[in-house]
Amino acid sequence: MVELCVKQIDDSYWLSCGAHRFKCVVGASGLVSADEKQEGDNATPRGRWPLRGLYYRADRISADRLAGYSAFSPIVIGKQDGWCDAPEDAAYNSKVTLPYPARHETLWREDGLYDLIIPLGYNDVCPVPHKGSAIFLHCALEETHHTKGCVALLRNDLLSLLSYLDADSYLVI
Repeated sequence: MVELCVKQIDDSYWLSCGAHRFKCVVGASGLVSADEKQEGDNATPRGRWPLRGLYYRADRISADRLAGYSAFSPIVIGKQDGWCDAPEDAAYNSKVTLPYPARHETLWREDGLYDLIIPLGYNDVCPVPHKGSAIFLHCALEETHHTKGCVALLRNDLLSLLSYLDADSYLVI
């Protein structure tokens, strides 16, 4: 079991994995307790969250680059993939196929932020409406200063991190 940990040090956030540290970004509103988390608050929920899989853009990251990461079976993101963030919808906080009638995020993004996504096990088992959705570990760009509630790392750092993960890994925020 591998523990990843996000901590604030001075004005920056860092994700650690054993002796390895990677600069990361969190939600624009900072960190909040899971009890306080609300849909759309731009805050990252504190807690201990299991890693729920690995999604990637095959046109930007080769399957060969992900080979050997036995913790997950990588799932290709397609143009039809989305994530429902409509609190009253039955598919709230889960992957959906587009077009989808309720509010959702599109996983196929042009900006590269979702080239690699690891959904966190936050509010995903019997999701509570309005408590937050689509909390991922995903890619950041050099100019990324915050997320809408996720944790983001530079793509090469996230790719490096994959080699340390196992099926029981979790993220502590």
